[in-house]
Amino acid sequence: MDVRQNGKNSWLNRNVALLGLISFFGDLSYELITSLLPAFLATMGAGAAILGMIEGISDGVSSVAKILSGYLSDRFRKRKEIASVGYWLNCAFSVSVAFATSPFMILIGRTVAWFGKGIRGPARDAILAASVGKKDLGKAFGFHRAGDTAGAILGPLLGILLIVSLTFQQVFLIAIIPAVMAALLFTFFVKEKKSENKTEDSEPKAESRKLSFAGIPSNYKTYLAAITVFGLADFSHTLLVLRATQLLSPSMGIAGAAAAAAGLYAFRNVIYAGASYPLGALSDKIGRKMLIGASYVLAVLVFLGFMFAGPDLAMLAVLFGLAGLYIASEDTLESAAAADILPGSLKATGFGLLGAANGIGDMVSSIVVGALWAGVSPLAAFAYSAVVGSAGALMMLFTKWEK
Repeated sequence: MDVRQNGKNSWLNRNVALLGLISFFGDLSYELITSLLPAFLATMGAGAAILGMIEGISDGVSSVAKILSGYLSDRFRKRKEIASVGYWLNCAFSVSVAFATSPFMILIGRTVAWFGKGIRGPARDAILAASVGKKDLGKAFGFHRAGDTAGAILGPLLGILLIVSLTFQQVFLIAIIPAVMAALLFTFFVKEKKSENKTEDSEPKAESRKLSFAGIPSNYKTYLAAITVFGLADFSHTLLVLRATQLLSPSMGIAGAAAAAAGLYAFRNVIYAGASYPLGALSDKIGRKMLIGASYVLAVLVFLGFMFAGPDLAMLAVLFGLAGLYIASEDTLESAAAADILPGSLKATGFGLLGAANGIGDMVSSIVVGALWAGVSPLAAFAYSAVVGSAGALMMLFTKWEK
């Protein structure tokens, strides 16, 4: 099937549709576990510092994997094979959590799975970018992220239903099923499309066979710098789940608070899913820079909101909804903007650097926020994110990086 066929909806081709479905199953598995993970860790006596460490270390490993994957994908043009390995490694997260008896076992499983996520991301994004014309990149990435988050909506809701009658371990075993389905679909049904530009698919020159970023455009490096700075503030949202659980526990009890927090997380994902495609399509028309910058500003407002949030379910719902909106813009438009800037021969390498920039930011922010939370106070942790996030927003809005 020609992924660049003419027609009103030619961008919604086999690869785009399949990658959206695969993301649905992958995130269904991951978010089913994530929505219950803070409460599960609490039963082991682990709090914000341990959760931040688990998130941070796994994100750091993922960053290294993304750079390696991007380079290998562009070097050997074996993007599907590399991404397939990543999808199968992702299954390790569900298995490890299901049999975990300590936070350390969860850390090991999460790290292996996030290494797999790092491997698959740049190669998959390069396959997706090659599956549509440039004018449809925003729509394609928006559709993919919407599929991703549709699974993220169902995952927490399914967790709420299952935890009523099953143990944590039994729920986590069920989460293995959609993870395996995602790996199977990608391995056997996604087709890697070759670029129409023959120079992009030719064998790399001898000097390009070594890992080098010399060919990366300078404006892309400026773009990555802004993303990295903002990423230093943008901690894992499992910490938001933990905060909601802590705030609601005195009035609802730990079980009720865990279910309510999972529901809030599901609502965040509803907003994410609903906003991803419209934001991608809008960016195709008006440009991506202002939209990405606006999402960073919105994130800062969310951090400020959590500084002063109390056990008010309605206010928490507003904050989780705004968090879903800024993440939808961030996840969809950062990749689409990267595809705008990068030459075809370096797309996977560039996507790897983008993933690494986000991953390094996530690693530092999750560890720092978790440490400030445990060592000082949640208010200090969110204040740190608000200050650093503001710096990232200013860099995104006022530096020149658009092509």
